[in-house]
Order: sequence, then C-alpha cells, then structure tokens
Amino acid sequence: MLSSNEIEALEDVLFAAPWGDDALDFFGLHGVVCASVVGPVSQSVDEIFQLATGVEELPASGTPAAFAQAVERLRKHLAGSLDLGQPLQLPEPEDGDPMHALENWCAGFIDAFMEHESEWLTVSEQEIGELLVPMLTLSGLFEDEDFQKVRDSARLSATMADAIPDALTDLYLLYHAPD
Repeated sequence: MLSSNEIEALEDVLFAAPWGDDALDFFGLHGVVCASVVGPVSQSVDEIFQLATGVEELPASGTPAAFAQAVERLRKHLAGSLDLGQPLQLPEPEDGDPMHALENWCAGFIDAFMEHESEWLTVSEQEIGELLVPMLTLSGLFEDEDFQKVRDSARLSATMADAIPDALTDLYLLYHAPD
C-alpha cells in the first residue's frame, strides 16, 4: 500500500495544472487501478494517467515518474492480495466523508470499466452486470431512480459498500483464475 507521503505526492501530480480541475482524486485513481487489476484488460500506466487526469494526450515529458511509481506499487499490492486470496481493502479517508471517498472510488472503477466495456462483457454479461451493481450504484455516475434510492439510504448504501470486496474477488477470479 502507499504511504501518506506517496499519496500526497501522487495527488500533487493529479491536481497539477493543466489537468488538475478534471482529475480524479486518490480514491478515484485507486478505483481505476483496481479495475485494471481485476478486469480483463491491464491498462498501461500511460492509459491510467490519461483516464485519471482526463487528458487526451500525454504531456511532452511523458507520464510523471511519481505517478508511474505509485500506480505500479498500487497495482502490485492489489494483485498480490488477490493472488493470496485476500479480499481487497478499499482506501478510507483519514478525515472527511467516507461515502464521498467511496463514491469517487466507484466512479474511477466504473470509468475504467467503461473504457473497455466490450472486453469486460465477453465472459458472462449477466454475471458481470450483477457483480458491478454495487460500483454502478454508488458511483453517482447514473441518474437511475433505483440507484438514487439506494444512495439516499444509509443502510442500503452500506450494504452495497460491504458487497464490493467480494464482488472484486469474484471479478478477479472470472478473468484470472485458471479453468
């Protein structure tokens, strides 16, 4: 996992000009990296940078080294946990609103899913859809009335949040476990 200093350096990159206004925070980036690890497409650091910052083209100097190092460490940690059969622990803010952090995490995860939706849905569209429901619901990206009802209920939101680690493990196994 990343230290608080590494997270701070990472957020300095994420919120830097000129992309800082459109960039994901650490929680959203964690969701993107997690989707890259559990899903069928392992996105490159450059792709993750573009998705996390909203830039169409990489800076002339390339992806910042602090960003690349943090993403690789995070990816290695997440994959290692899953390979050992451990459920993934989602990051929680040291202060602030944990549901806002979870919404950002889910939005990042769903953004990464949508970048490669056709590849994700090659296994079992219905099963994948069911496993993605907690992230889709809590992401706040969709104006669906049923999703809004869940987000408006602390109890239902907590139930969805509690389902995410098992859903991530199941997704990982669908795409990465040997037959």
